[in-house]
Amino acid sequence: MVGAGVLGLPFAMSQLGWVPGIAAIAVSWVVTYYSLWQMIELHEHVPGKRFDRYPELGQHAFGEKLGYWIVMPQQMLVQVGSCIVYMVTGGKSLKKCAVLLSAQIGSIPQTYFIMFFAAIQLILSQTPNFNSLKVVSLIAAIMSFCYSIVASVASVARGINHHQHVRHGIRSHSTAGIVFDMFNALGTVAFAFAGHSVVLEIQATIPSTPDEPSKKPMWRGARFAYIIVAICYFSVSITGFWAFGDLVEDDVLVSLEKPRWIIALANFMVFLHVLGSYQVFAMSVFDTLESYLILNRGLNPGLPLRVAARSLFVALTAFIGISLPFFGGLLGFFGGLAFSSTSYFIPCFMWLALKKPERWSFHWTASWVSKISIVVGVLITILAPIGGLRTIIMSAKTYKFFS
Repeated sequence: MVGAGVLGLPFAMSQLGWVPGIAAIAVSWVVTYYSLWQMIELHEHVPGKRFDRYPELGQHAFGEKLGYWIVMPQQMLVQVGSCIVYMVTGGKSLKKCAVLLSAQIGSIPQTYFIMFFAAIQLILSQTPNFNSLKVVSLIAAIMSFCYSIVASVASVARGINHHQHVRHGIRSHSTAGIVFDMFNALGTVAFAFAGHSVVLEIQATIPSTPDEPSKKPMWRGARFAYIIVAICYFSVSITGFWAFGDLVEDDVLVSLEKPRWIIALANFMVFLHVLGSYQVFAMSVFDTLESYLILNRGLNPGLPLRVAARSLFVALTAFIGISLPFFGGLLGFFGGLAFSSTSYFIPCFMWLALKKPERWSFHWTASWVSKISIVVGVLITILAPIGGLRTIIMSAKTYKFFS
């Protein structure tokens, strides 16, 4: 649940300001916590049947064809977008680590670090299924918590020493810049809440019986995860913005320099984290891609197909990441384009369609929360990609492609 998007939250705060920034993160936490509960409950909505994939639940809620085409493209955008951002994050964090440890190694262009990250993913992508990712996922989870704490503590230390020189206003000075930055920030916050797109696939790995349905242990795990999310997200966003103000980088660890070995270690933790997270988000894409090639193209299942299809996907995300290595813009663009729908309002639509709450019942009361969540999510979906795209365009003006 704690993704690399946490490193972009101080940047989002610098685009929104103190009160709107904290409010955006808090509202997103509440809305996505509620929609996560909805998805976990709906996993076994029909007795004796489990909806192990997000599109399967969409088909049950909205119909065979309509449900599939509502959910599948959105989920794939989340998965592919996450993998592109993690490709950039992995290369960028590894380069920052190298810069802090060795000036000579740090002079190597970022493109080569992204290529190195992609080479490792080519190997890891041959992992058969989600169950095979337990160790990788555990390491990634530990790393995300650790580098979040390091970022917070280092930001506090930096802020104490240099606080008097920091400006805590918003980044832009023109009206247009302020508006577009606000849109981008909403997408950045939405990107940080990305776990919904794989939650059903993860729940499918948990055994389920009539006495102990999978939703019980899954919800226990989700509650614990969201406590960690709150600790990491609020601590990193508040301390990072407090320490650097409106000059904070789109990745707060890039702004931090001292103590060098600790910041280098934190960046290496990010590298390890996104190594695992890339695979968690890519697994659904692999499943969809291979199913299409086998069922629709008549290809034979097996190792050759797996190697070819998965390697092609890794190479594609690497190419896009090398071409557009703009962490802040990518967060805002993909966060608004797809993450807000899969995490904020599609679960709410499915809940209303399947539960059909009666007036004055508990679910009827909860339906108003769903409707509010839908409004919030739709606004982010419309506005955030505009800000994210502008940020990418502005960054591309000074970037030499494939440098």
